[in-house]
Amino acid sequence: MERPIRIGLVGLGRAGFGMHRNELSTRQDKFQFYAVCDIIKERTVPFVEQFGSKAYTDYGEMLKDDGVELVSIATRSCDHFAHAKMALLAGKDVMLEKPFCMHPEQSKELIALGSQPAGPHLYIRHNRRFEKGFKKAMEIIDSGILGDVFEIKLTRNSYQRRCDWQTISEFGGGQLLNWGPHIIDHSLRFCGGAYTDMYSAIRHVAAAGDCEDHIKIVFTGVNGRIVDMEISGGAALPTPEYRVYGSRGALVSADGCFKARYLDPNVELAPIKADPETPGASAGFGNSEKLEWIEEDIPFGDGDGTASIWDHLYETIRHGKKYPIALSEALAVIEVIEKVKENTIFQNK
Repeated sequence: MERPIRIGLVGLGRAGFGMHRNELSTRQDKFQFYAVCDIIKERTVPFVEQFGSKAYTDYGEMLKDDGVELVSIATRSCDHFAHAKMALLAGKDVMLEKPFCMHPEQSKELIALGSQPAGPHLYIRHNRRFEKGFKKAMEIIDSGILGDVFEIKLTRNSYQRRCDWQTISEFGGGQLLNWGPHIIDHSLRFCGGAYTDMYSAIRHVAAAGDCEDHIKIVFTGVNGRIVDMEISGGAALPTPEYRVYGSRGALVSADGCFKARYLDPNVELAPIKADPETPGASAGFGNSEKLEWIEEDIPFGDGDGTASIWDHLYETIRHGKKYPIALSEALAVIEVIEKVKENTIFQNK
């Protein structure tokens, strides 16, 4: 049996304790919490008790530990660049939580340090790339049953009077750096990997602090699609996370599945021709053909969803398989965020 990858986890808050710990507790054959680090010593205790981890309160000291193979960084957004750079310079592979960094130049510096063939290597935790709904939407679009998909609407909406550090710009707060990396990454995948035009608007609606909690970005993809994304902490009524419109059908997400309506792919549509004559008073707005629609609920599917990013990481480190999130793709997300900040007039509440 191959030995597990020995992780040094830094940052034992919501992401480190609530996500990394839970996701890897069922993957102890692949990953070992060899060491953990947090400035609040009490947060290390559950890892010591459950996994026998070595506990540190000094990040620099943990990086000196030769037993640490991979540093998983789950600290605040404003700390990502410094903590990742320290680990790479110490010769450690790095799994870096989103956002990649707060600015593109920081991301480029880390890419230069973490992309050499001999290592160390940098990996970005865009775990929402493996979200069940996103994967199923891509699968349905690629199947062709919706025809030419011309517009996709993505939302993550709620109403939150939030007041933690993620509402303070000094620490990398705001939805652009919180949910933004996930949904911008989805948008760029739906766009064909890049865009030709972009509109954006950001607002401060309900949260505390000095950051945006409402975002609207509309892309025109290199594939011609319109991708309209919205993230809001100021939306009192929910909206579907996915709406997909194609020339032969559509999808709307609800309760872990897609409600689909599409034209029967086995029925060929008769050619139609525009008539320049003025229609009579009793004429309708279509034509007399009867369209054969198929309506069905398509479940998102089973599996580990976002947590499966760890399985991909293991296969990359232990078996040399290509990691599915390219550093250039993660950089493109940060470049979009920077452009939104530069080109948008921020309306504070």
